[in-house]
Amino acid sequence: MSILEAFKQQSLLPESYYAMSEDELKKRVQAVKEKMGKRLFIPGHHYQKDEVIQFADTTGDSLQLAQQSALNQEAEFIVFCGVHFMAETADMLTTKDQTVILPDLRAGCSMADMATIHQTERSWEKLQALFGDTILPLTYVNSTAAIKAFCGKYGGATVTSSNARKMLEWAFTQKERMLFLPDQHLGRNTAYDLGVALEEMAVWNPDTEQLEYEGDVEKIKVILWKGHCSVHEKFTVENIAALRESDPAMKIIVHPECSHEVVQKADYNGSTHYIIQMIEKAASGTKWAIGTEMNLVNRLRKNHPDQEIISLNPNMCPCLTMNRIDLPHLAYALEQLEQNPTYHKITVNEETTHYAVKALQRMLERV
Repeated sequence: MSILEAFKQQSLLPESYYAMSEDELKKRVQAVKEKMGKRLFIPGHHYQKDEVIQFADTTGDSLQLAQQSALNQEAEFIVFCGVHFMAETADMLTTKDQTVILPDLRAGCSMADMATIHQTERSWEKLQALFGDTILPLTYVNSTAAIKAFCGKYGGATVTSSNARKMLEWAFTQKERMLFLPDQHLGRNTAYDLGVALEEMAVWNPDTEQLEYEGDVEKIKVILWKGHCSVHEKFTVENIAALRESDPAMKIIVHPECSHEVVQKADYNGSTHYIIQMIEKAASGTKWAIGTEMNLVNRLRKNHPDQEIISLNPNMCPCLTMNRIDLPHLAYALEQLEQNPTYHKITVNEETTHYAVKALQRMLERV
């Protein structure tokens, strides 16, 4: 059996779970929660489906959920409703006595997958040959444990969309240049806000192992990994132009994972937490077009019926990989806990954990 076949087989549920009614699945999830009590903790990312979020003990962004998992010392099992890199971070921050479970192993992040450790190590060698010891690596928390560990090993740190500016400011006190992984858009938008000119930024293409840049390389201050979020890249300047024409009163707020052109033309930009807070504080009757994942946009619309809330892209669909975890997968994973506690267990090895935690700690010490 190939690795791919084994992976698919492991991710498939018994047919009976697909045949169950929603009410039956809800009863099964609730029954496990009641039986296990404080032994079970279910963190749910903002981008998850409502059918899953309704059972979350807490909601938040990826790092916030991992930190809350680490603080919950009573929980024996942490069933993480998010994607693989989030569950990895939770495993690294929790104790050896706690088990982190991902209900569907296919729940991943296309952005995180755009920077593998092998690509990064090869690229680092080439960049060191080109620039010498003048580069500090930074990685968005939306990255694999191996990439976090790489940054930790070479003196770098992680960043979130909320604290990216502070971390880039810190990075420039450490080295002349930085390598920003894996999302070029967050890196570009943040560096630009700090006053770094677009002409001082280059893109590293891991496929060709070449810099995409025209000019004197000595002027480069920021090297952006050629990665992106497949959801946020779908918001365009054409979406904004059409909305400005059809409804000028509509305020536009986008996530900094959107392209530089979109961020510059929006009224506001910020992290998921920032977007949620802006909507919560907004006056009744205000109009908002939001450039972020569709499940969150729909939830904000539901929770704030006094405001008019739409997606910036009228044809936007929810993130495919974020939506892998559904009610059947959650129910089955929970019912496996006691009889098969290693089902979909996420484990990060000690060496990777050591260096990745260093990268996380360097961030947490400065924000």
